[in-house]
Amino acid sequence: MNPNATRRNSALAVALYEFLNPVPLGFFTAAWIFDIIYLKSYNPMWTKSASWLIAFGLIIAIIPRLINLVQTWIGVSWPQTSPVKIHFWANLLAIVLAIFNAFVHSRDAYAVVPAGVILSTLVVALLCLANVQLALRLRTAQGAAR
Repeated sequence: MNPNATRRNSALAVALYEFLNPVPLGFFTAAWIFDIIYLKSYNPMWTKSASWLIAFGLIIAIIPRLINLVQTWIGVSWPQTSPVKIHFWANLLAIVLAIFNAFVHSRDAYAVVPAGVILSTLVVALLCLANVQLALRLRTAQGAAR
């Protein structure tokens, strides 16, 4: 969210976005850790728990993405390579990968192993990279504006 945007965003929408945006990353990171634990223990409880965490992360990820969709693409003219748009697309790609990951985790526990861990790793890495690039590029842009 850019405070210097030409259109003012709703304070409630910004607060809800900032409150809910980091939550899916926590769920997906916990699912990734559970997948790694399953690799070492082969206890099916870990993949079942990871599948629930992925499902909850996907459900909660919907609200911030819808808010971000409205605030990024409607009303405010952002440049095409803006960090906000890159953040939006990276998060959207991570959510699509997480949907595939949910389908992989719906299989038998022994069938989850290579694909589930790889997809969980990609989702977490993509979300972390999206957040880091947004924070660094917005900080650089604000420093240059001063």
